[in-house]
Amino acid sequence: MILVTTMGTGSMDMYSHRIAENLDVPVFSTDIYQKSVRTRNISWLSPRAVKAIWQDWRFVRALNKLGDIAHLPNHHFGRYGSFLKMPYIITVHDLIRYFDLKEFGTFIHRPNLRDRFYLNLDYRGIKKATRVIAVSQATKNDLMHYLNIPRERISVVYEGVDRRLFRPISHRIYEEPYILFVGSEHPRKNFTGLVKAFSQLKGESRFKDLKLVKVGRAGGQEADFRGQTMEVVDAPGLVGEVIFTEFVSGAELPAYYSGAEVFVFPSLYEGFGFPPLEAMACGCPVVTSNASSLPEVVGEAGIMVDPYDTDSLAQAMRQVLTDAKLREEMIRKGFDQVNKFSWEETARQTQEVYNEVGGT
Repeated sequence: MILVTTMGTGSMDMYSHRIAENLDVPVFSTDIYQKSVRTRNISWLSPRAVKAIWQDWRFVRALNKLGDIAHLPNHHFGRYGSFLKMPYIITVHDLIRYFDLKEFGTFIHRPNLRDRFYLNLDYRGIKKATRVIAVSQATKNDLMHYLNIPRERISVVYEGVDRRLFRPISHRIYEEPYILFVGSEHPRKNFTGLVKAFSQLKGESRFKDLKLVKVGRAGGQEADFRGQTMEVVDAPGLVGEVIFTEFVSGAELPAYYSGAEVFVFPSLYEGFGFPPLEAMACGCPVVTSNASSLPEVVGEAGIMVDPYDTDSLAQAMRQVLTDAKLREEMIRKGFDQVNKFSWEETARQTQEVYNEVGGT
């Protein structure tokens, strides 16, 4: 068995790094995924598109020379799986771009002709895999429903949280009280829905000093995600009340979580959802949506609301901000919930999948 790891700082890159740290298997490291991300939404006629074909061909050749079962660390490696001669395992983190491909809605961005070709290869490769690892039961359900993959070929292995890094700390980033959001501004993240709910709170005098802090870059090159966000943020009464920090390193994130009054994550769809887990590990109460995998991750520790219901979202935040007893209970339950997720356990269950596949 050989584990393919990717060079990068995103959540799917972190997944490959963490299980590599906790598994005793050979590792094949590549930057092909980062290169593919940088070519999204470009034309087939672009010189970059021609170069990408050459890079992809070289990568497939390198994988085929490994001579062993490969574990591909995310679903976008399905495009290579279609051309592999040996069995392989693939981890599927979500089907977000599948939904965009099939026009079930706009979760990130509608793919152009070139992206549609590669996404179709991704999902064909997932179907061909000897075994699929899904990072949540919600993702497994999606794989069975949308890709018609048999239940017995899918193993649910939850991701983990690094408790050495994500823990309560006393250092404060801001003096003012603030609500925290961590993530991109892709439509599926529903950050504009949070801004609208925040606007309701700002209409109350008791929240006059409250800020909304948004951590993370706007998104990729597919669209002007920041421009779409600012159409809502620039509304009267919100100018200067929403703070954008752009990229924050993993080492800095615990301070943001620890200092927040409440972490709010009203996402419409998540394959797993790291930020609520990280927030709970830092002792921050969580308000999130009741959609996709988030109930699995948050359990009974957070308040879950319909992400399309702005009034309910505002009311949930209001509850946490004004009820000290509720906050204490949520923090305690959050610590208990986080204990259910560790990278060591992720690695142990992944090894079980390896053993099953290797024995077939």
